[in-house]
Amino acid sequence: MTPDVDLTAPKPGHHVLRDRLLALDCRLFEAAAARHWPGAEPVLPRLSLSANHGVLWFAAAAALAASRTPRARRAAARGLASLSLASLTINTLGKRTVRRPRPALDPVPTVRQLKRQPITTSFPSGHAASAAAFAAGVALESPAWGAAVAPVAASVALSRVYTGVHFPSDVLAGAALGVGAAFAVRGMVPTRAQLTPSARLRADAPALPEGDGLVLVANTAAGSADRVRSLRDALPRAEIVECEPADVRAELEKAAGRAAVLGVCGGDGTVNSAAGIALRHGLPLAVLPGGTLNHFAYDLGVEDARDLAPALERGDAVRVDIGRFTSGAKQGVFVNTCSLGVYPELVRERDRWSHRIGSWPAGVLAALRVLRGGRHPLEVEVQGRTRPLWLLFAGNGTYHRMGLAPGRRLDMADGQLDVRVVHGGRNPAARLLAAALAGPLTRSPAHAAVQVGRLHLDGVAPGTLLAYDGEVTEVEGRVTLEKLPEALVVYRPLHGHH
Repeated sequence: MTPDVDLTAPKPGHHVLRDRLLALDCRLFEAAAARHWPGAEPVLPRLSLSANHGVLWFAAAAALAASRTPRARRAAARGLASLSLASLTINTLGKRTVRRPRPALDPVPTVRQLKRQPITTSFPSGHAASAAAFAAGVALESPAWGAAVAPVAASVALSRVYTGVHFPSDVLAGAALGVGAAFAVRGMVPTRAQLTPSARLRADAPALPEGDGLVLVANTAAGSADRVRSLRDALPRAEIVECEPADVRAELEKAAGRAAVLGVCGGDGTVNSAAGIALRHGLPLAVLPGGTLNHFAYDLGVEDARDLAPALERGDAVRVDIGRFTSGAKQGVFVNTCSLGVYPELVRERDRWSHRIGSWPAGVLAALRVLRGGRHPLEVEVQGRTRPLWLLFAGNGTYHRMGLAPGRRLDMADGQLDVRVVHGGRNPAARLLAAALAGPLTRSPAHAAVQVGRLHLDGVAPGTLLAYDGEVTEVEGRVTLEKLPEALVVYRPLHGHH
């Protein structure tokens, strides 16, 4: 690395305001150097070094992600994205626009000085920008985690003046740039708190002080004991029934007979059962995520008891659409997705082998078995023509996604089925991957996407598998997929209550 301060460049001419500000900056730097900082000597220089190249913030992001909560993972990702934008701006524009030399180290006690002095220009402070960007990015997604990170970020920024490598104005400018980068990232990728339901979706639902009137059935196999305990602490008058997976449906039916609000804690399959029962009984539904993916709860903005409990006590709820499939006398609902073709086949094959060789190996084996031949798992009649398909996917609401990133719904009551198909042909794996990369807006010879309110499929062969919210059933003949607009009342945190 070479210095990017050109010492041969002529100094700028006099400017009264600028000269006064620079003189004030120098006086503040010298005052900080002369001040005794109790307890700072063993901490701040090490902290400053740990933030070199963003190492400290990458470690902090890893620690956040290890907490395994969706909010913390999103906060970590947003913090790193903000840091990256701030660093890019500093290195491409900031340092090369204002070519300010570093402060003279004479006033700074030797014990504070860094062993290896930076040789880049002084304005603005890259360390302060990275620290502020990461902390602000985390705080925009999760104020609680942001409050935990903020003191560390402030200490890193302060350490740059303490160790004598930056003037105070360098640090302030860097911090301002970092915060600006975090807000710029939020402008490009909104936080969950910004994605709130429209006013037309708000529903009348009973407020339950301390959970009085809620009967919540928890699937013990979902590994959600901590979340159930948190909800019980927050809503002591709620009735909570914990049971094995085989008993969940029966317990939900019993609960619906005595509850003012039906609650459920489990994965998407368990939530599917609860939604169907709540619909039949005309009850509002409260969902506490307790499974692996929890798409329905997360798209509602409910991630844990801290989101659900206040919504229940205030009566904050919305109306959401429900999907329904019909095949002859067979009927079912789906809150997330419904699919025919290769995915249900993969699920069946995986389940067949998973208890013998484990889930991941079973998934690989299932993919090899299903995709290896020329036989298409699905042939349907569309507009009088029989067409081979590898996959037909229908989402309950429009899924927004970027590439292979997991899809999410911004409007849970848009009246649309998000239908995507992968046409039959050679190289099924390549076709499926291309469809996944293309996302929701695509139309090609290999795959297509469209939003409709109802879809009829004719000529479905007997024994064809249909997967809905992770469950699998057999269908045949005419299969109808349709929306039940705003059919279900569900509790969720509303705008202004986050």
